[in-house]
Amino acid sequence: MNDRIRVPEVRLVGPNGEQVGIVPIAKALEIARESDLDLVEVAPTARPPVARLMDYGKFKYESAMKAREARKNQAHTIIKEIKLRPKIDPHDYETKKGHVVRFLKAGDKVKVTIMFRGREQSRPELGRRLLQRLAEDVEDLGFVESRPKQDGRNMIMVIGPHKKKAEAKAERAEAKARAQQDSGPASV
Repeated sequence: MNDRIRVPEVRLVGPNGEQVGIVPIAKALEIARESDLDLVEVAPTARPPVARLMDYGKFKYESAMKAREARKNQAHTIIKEIKLRPKIDPHDYETKKGHVVRFLKAGDKVKVTIMFRGREQSRPELGRRLLQRLAEDVEDLGFVESRPKQDGRNMIMVIGPHKKKAEAKAERAEAKARAQQDSGPASV
């Protein structure tokens, strides 16, 4: 940039993308000062190197804003975890299933862990059956991403949502807007 460019001549590109031509570096720096812009080397490996007249501070700011906007629209995949026991009460199972449904609707992955204690470890089929039942109960919202695996005292299965996180977020925002529109401002 500017005085740090150490080549005798550059192919100069104007601020609007127009070709100025091959000019000595001193002339290019003079043109940059006159137009109150920076001389920025954009292709240092070309012969001769390509330099452009631009407002470098403005360029950095705009590229930072583009990167920030891209990060804002990016959806982060979060893995939520639900822990169960093989001998779970039907009501407790329904509550846990409700949590799994809520997580899948929000577009999050769910890691379902079944914890075995004592003699329960000798009956892994109970845990596998419970996980299979849960997967069947929520198959309209998600799919089994990794089959049930025994990991020491625990059995683990991951369920992924059918909808992407961004789609679920957009759908929630749309439903919220629709609900606000339906309620409307109260007339006095």
